[in-house]
Parts: sequence; structure tokens; C-alpha cells
Amino acid sequence: MRLALLSPLPPEQTGIADYASQCRRALNAAGIDVLTPLLGQRPLSSMADARRWVAERDWSKVDVVHAEIGGGRHSEFFALCALAGLPQRPALSVTVHDPERLVWRPVSRLYRALERSRLLPRFVMQVLAVLLDPHTMWAERRLARRIDGLVTLTDTGATRLAARMRIPRTKVQAIPHGTLDLEPKPLPLLPPEGPVRLLYFGFIYSGKGIEDLVDALAQVREQHPEQADQMRLTIAGGTAPDIAFGAHGSYLEALRARVKAKGLEAVIDWDLDIDARDIPPLIQRHHVMVLPYRESRKLSLLGQMRGTSGALAWAVNCGRGAITSNARSFAEEIRSGNGQAYPQGDVAALAKILAAVLADPSLTQTWADRAAELARQRQWPETGEVFRTYFEGLMQRRGLPLPQRLPPRPMTLPPSVPREPA
Repeated sequence: MRLALLSPLPPEQTGIADYASQCRRALNAAGIDVLTPLLGQRPLSSMADARRWVAERDWSKVDVVHAEIGGGRHSEFFALCALAGLPQRPALSVTVHDPERLVWRPVSRLYRALERSRLLPRFVMQVLAVLLDPHTMWAERRLARRIDGLVTLTDTGATRLAARMRIPRTKVQAIPHGTLDLEPKPLPLLPPEGPVRLLYFGFIYSGKGIEDLVDALAQVREQHPEQADQMRLTIAGGTAPDIAFGAHGSYLEALRARVKAKGLEAVIDWDLDIDARDIPPLIQRHHVMVLPYRESRKLSLLGQMRGTSGALAWAVNCGRGAITSNARSFAEEIRSGNGQAYPQGDVAALAKILAAVLADPSLTQTWADRAAELARQRQWPETGEVFRTYFEGLMQRRGLPLPQRLPPRPMTLPPSVPREPA
């Protein structure tokens, strides 16, 4: 099988690029010849660009075109739209990383021209995005109807995407994020031998609700002063200037000031901008990951984001449980008993879970055991085979002949930094 993958790829620094890199290796290992025609190309900034780009290439020797869509990117969306218009075309597929929508960001020429000109303030562009949203929705639904299959990382995302795009639920398949073959590590010592070690991991900016975690930890210490030193938190991850600094100054510095004001400097560690190879040891030095995300109120005007998190996939991969808010599809991701969820923004509810862990630290072992089992089930080689079967099903529905299966190839997957699209 020959597959054209339309996606960002490293060294581009997004979570989708990292996911696509791992998925490409898994598909290669499953005997699929993966082409990357967008790699090194100028971004497709319009439908006219995409039609020219598609017309300049021979698609007759490609069995499937699969795109990774999310993060408000237009190139892959426009390319799929142009391919869908071909009279003779390969099977078309897409992994949607930010359901319940495809691109979220307006695709109209007016909006993109104004965006490039930078003549209007950010607030005005946000208002314009809302006003143009009916057109964006129309374009998303039109593409969703025309392509042959869609993939999400969770069942929640699949159900919401199908409903919002007004397509049959059977057209969307949920394939969980693959996991690397990492050496399992036991949990660190638990109280009274050592403190419970919490980890926040991911990009550090206001949408992640890290301040809620700081406040909840302060509440637990205040309510249980006799155990004040039995719980530590590490805040680790990326501090890219375009998201850590905004109109209100540095979020990172504001977070540090909050930690100091709450008297938590002695129990909070910082590990910023770590190297990719250090990610598994970092996670495995802790008992549980905490992801206190909040959903954007501005984004809620356009829909509900029901994607998942690269950081949460790393927690599973490293055999660690997670305490999460109920934002995105997190509640589904920990329903196997590998963690616990609470209502987003509810600091008291988060503090209650942390206090329960402090009272019974063995909870973290229970969660870790279930995460390790999930990691075994979701190994990338098996995930690659699931994708292969899915692609063959799309070809059969289009009446395309199935190519001969090539023998599987060994797959080496170096760890990569779980980044997320801004």
C-alpha cells in the first residue's frame, strides 16, 4: 500500500508533528509505503494554491491520502478539499486532533487576507472569526461528507465530531494514541519513606489551569499541616515565548509569584524546557501526573474541543496514573481506572482528590498498574496494524483493489517531546 501523509512533521514543534512522526514509523512497520508530499513545501494558503498543488502531482499511484488536521492549520484542509474534487482519486482519510471541529479557524479569503495584513487588532479578528463561523462550519461539513473516513483518538471525540459534522457515526473510527516500548519503572517510595510526587507536564500557559493546581496544593497543606511535607509538585514543560508571554506579561513569572505568595516554594520544583530523551525518566520519577486544564471561554463560542493531550498519552506510556479536569476528553482517558477526574476550575474538588491521595498513597500504585496495562495494549506496532486494516476498509468501500501486503519492518521510535498546537 502506498499512502500519502499530509501533515506537519518534525522539526516543526507541534504535538501533531510529533504524533505524525510516530504514526509514520508505525505505518512503515506495518508494510505501508508512506510518502510525505507536503514536507518542505510552502504552506498552502488558499484553495487556489491547493488546486494547483494537487494538479501538479500524479495521484494515480497512491492508494490512500491521509491527513493530520488540527491546531487551526489550513494546508492539510485545503489539500483534502482539492483532492476530494478529483474525478479519479485515492481513498481520503483524516485524523482529527481537535474534535468536534476540523479546523476551527476561518477559511474565507477575506479573513486570511486580513490576518496576513495584520491591520486589525486581535480582538477585532476574534469577533470576525465568530461572524464568519457559519461559513467555516459549512466548509468543514462539506469536506467531512466528501472524504471516506475520519479518525479520532477517543470515542468521545468521535461521537461529538460525527454529530457536529452531521455524518454517520460509523464513518468515524476511534484509534487511541500509540505508546512506545519503554522499560517499566516502579513507583518511587511512598510515605512515610518519601513524599507523594505530583507532576504537571506540558506547555506552561494560562489555558492549562496550573494556578488551580498550585491553589489546591496550598489548600491541602493548610488543611493537613501535619503532612505538609508529604506532597511535592514538579512543574515541567515548555515555555515557548509566543504562548508563555502575552498582553498581560509573563505567565511563568506570574505563576512563580503565586507559588511564593502561597508559601509553596519549598515543595515545588521546576523543570523547564527539558530534552526529549529526559521525558520518560522525568515522568517515572513521580507517582502521578496532574492535568488541571480549563476549556477556553472564547473557543466555546465556536464549539467544544474534545481532543486529548500528548502529556496524558505520555503518562499512560510511562505507566503512571493521572488526575485530570473533565476538560476535553480526559474523563474517557482515565475511565479504565488509571486516574480520577474532577470538574474543571473546581479547586476544592481537586484539593479533595489530592487529600485522598495523601491519606491513601497506594491509590497511585493502583492507577499506575492500570496505566501500564493500557500502555501494553496501545503499542505503536499494534496501532499501525489497526490503521492498516482501517485504510484497507476505506479502499474496499471505494471499490479500489487491495495491494499486496509487504512484510512488516522493524520499527524504532525515539521519544519525542509531546507538544500541543497553540
